[in-house]
Formats: sequence, structure tokens, C-alpha cells
Amino acid sequence: MTACGTGTPSGGSPPQSPIPAAVTALINELEAQPPANPPAFVASYDYRGQVVYYVPPRCCDIFGDLYNAAGQIICHPDGGLAGRGDGRCPDFESRRTNERIVWRDLRPRG
Repeated sequence: MTACGTGTPSGGSPPQSPIPAAVTALINELEAQPPANPPAFVASYDYRGQVVYYVPPRCCDIFGDLYNAAGQIICHPDGGLAGRGDGRCPDFESRRTNERIVWRDLRPRG
């Protein structure tokens, strides 16, 4: 995907560099939901030769999501009933590098 979003989502921290349009759309979806506790965030990493975007689980037994730049889910690296994700990227935690928080929900929690 070549399109990039450059806008700052209304309730979060500004991105440090352009992020893919699909990830901007994901952030907009997160902002449409009630604020989470702990606050939601999107982090980018280098993983297996590509930049990926990670959204942690919102609560117990919920999967965390790992997306590619096109907004497609690669895997669920953590969370779920056993807390170990779906098993499709068991090396994510050990192989990811260059963490960058691209968005954090700064809205007050009710």
C-alpha cells in the first residue's frame, strides 16, 4: 500500500511520521470506542523484514492484534484464553525491534 495518512487522530498523541492510511483508519476505529483501561495504543515494530503495527489486548482473554501496513491481521501474538495468542507468530516478542508508539489514547477514562 502506498497511501499514507498524515492527520492526527483527534483523541490521541500526534504521529511522529506518516503512518499508512489503513493504520489511521484503525486508530479512528479505536477512537470511536469508549476509552479503554488501560488506555489503547498502537505501536510499530520491525518484524520479519516489514514494519508491523501492534494493538494490545483491551482486556482479559482478548487477543492482541498484529497488522501489516495494509491493515491486514498477520496474527494475534498474545492474549486469548491461554494468554499466548493464536500461535501464528510465537517469536514476535523476541524478534520485534525498533518500537515506536504511533498513537496513544489520551482521552480521560470515565
